[in-house]
Amino acid sequence: MIHLSAFFAIYVKFFFIMTPFFVTTIFLSMTKGIEESDKKRLAIKVTLAISVTCLIILFFGKYIFELFGITLDAFRIGAGALLFLTAVDLVQKDINAEPTCKTDILKHAVVPLAIPVTVGPGTVGALMVMGADMDGLEDLMLGSSALLGAICSIGLLLYLSGVTGLVLAALSAQLIFTGIKNFLH
Repeated sequence: MIHLSAFFAIYVKFFFIMTPFFVTTIFLSMTKGIEESDKKRLAIKVTLAISVTCLIILFFGKYIFELFGITLDAFRIGAGALLFLTAVDLVQKDINAEPTCKTDILKHAVVPLAIPVTVGPGTVGALMVMGADMDGLEDLMLGSSALLGAICSIGLLLYLSGVTGLVLAALSAQLIFTGIKNFLH
């Protein structure tokens, strides 16, 4: 039971570090007017690119620290600052821009959808710090399986992006209704 609760706690951290609702919003805006089959193929390619990128960072991040002589605490401070700036940027982004290339959307799977939209500086920093904190095979297996679970969840959000867009609209409407209700009371 301890492993399941630890898995879930790590999964939730990884899931929200990758800003799934922002990623889904960008995905939906980039794939406006694209056939559903191309959207699904793009979602699969993005998910694979995220998986490879995140696992490399998780497993080899501490060796990157050693190579450049960076302490874990220095990186924590830098990653925390970048994560905060990313959060501020997400709040201010204009997501209604027209897609840049409607004819070959699949070429956007790695850049920009996987890197830097999903795996941006904040995510890289958090993965490197979490990976460096994982000691032993059991921690690495638990962490990597939670990471893959989070990535698969984000991939599912992208794969089912039409439904996800409806859920995001309902979530935003609920936030507005709750805010108005609480304001008036």
